[in-house]
Amino acid sequence: MSAPLVAARAPLGRQLRSELRWIIRRPRTVIGLFGLCLVPVLAGIGLWFAVDDGDASGGPGLAAIIGGNGLVLPVFTLFLALPLLLPLVGAIWAADGLAGEAQHGTLRGLLIAPVGRMRLLAVKSFGVATMTLFAITLMSFVAVITGAVLFGGTGMLTLSGTTLPFGEALVRIALTILLVTVQVWGVAAIAMAISACTEHPLVVMAATMAGVIVSAVLGLFEALDWLHPYLITTNWNSLIDVMRDPLPTEALWRSTALAGCYVLIGLSLAAMRLATKDN
Repeated sequence: MSAPLVAARAPLGRQLRSELRWIIRRPRTVIGLFGLCLVPVLAGIGLWFAVDDGDASGGPGLAAIIGGNGLVLPVFTLFLALPLLLPLVGAIWAADGLAGEAQHGTLRGLLIAPVGRMRLLAVKSFGVATMTLFAITLMSFVAVITGAVLFGGTGMLTLSGTTLPFGEALVRIALTILLVTVQVWGVAAIAMAISACTEHPLVVMAATMAGVIVSAVLGLFEALDWLHPYLITTNWNSLIDVMRDPLPTEALWRSTALAGCYVLIGLSLAAMRLATKDN
């Protein structure tokens, strides 16, 4: 008598690689990465013209800050993209992870496959987190090259007036990449929770970005100062501390911890929804 067939789980490494290939091969991913790479190039060109205007008019201002200080461009670009552009990219990947699968009818097959639902969420979250880190790193790399070509310099002029050597400047850029990535992870986790509740990726993106915008607006009202410590956007401005010497860490730790709480809450909500989701 033949033994019953038992479905075997695919190795975790294979699932993770398959998820990354699935994300990278989507046209919107390629377009999104190309758009992110354009941001530092356009920002650098704009600053280059501003520096030339400053030199021509004899004013110190921006020309004194950015001239010969091209390693500032990656930090400037990330802060420029953090309020809207980077959260939008994270929300898009999170929306495609679950809501996109449901819209195309493939999520049902994944839910009845011999793969645990929590493992499925972990794989999807890994894909979003890895692509977010890759996108921000790629964006920063392009900014470093653009800054070196347009402005030169072998160090980083800080807001404290000191100049960091090349090696320490790269460490500050890497720290900025990590801090910004964690903030985007917080937004993407909430988007993942919303993605688990709908079959429409556009709803996920709209709801997530609406939340980011509302959070930023609420942070402007002093009467709501009791609410500010709980808004993910409240401490985004404190990330500029990476440009200070010595490096203050209190606000940076606080913003990172808050984003970590959003990651935990978002993934917990997504896990609860997937656990009760019908096949």
